[in-house]
Amino acid sequence: MPTDTEQIALIRSQTLALIAEITVQPKPTYMIDGQTVTWNGYLKQLRDTVAWCDQMLAAVPAEVRTVAGT
Repeated sequence: MPTDTEQIALIRSQTLALIAEITVQPKPTYMIDGQTVTWNGYLKQLRDTVAWCDQMLAAVPAEVRTVAGT
């Protein structure tokens, strides 16, 4: 089972892949059945997710391993 840190890193990676995918061919804002779909809003939400992941990953204490000399 992945650790919380591994899961956050995976979410970040998946979100970056989505950003790359939707920015290749941006779509216009449109309305369907009375609901507005804004791609800029979606892109902002994805960027906010990446920023959140970055904050969470930066807060994880780094593990430093040393080898004592003889």
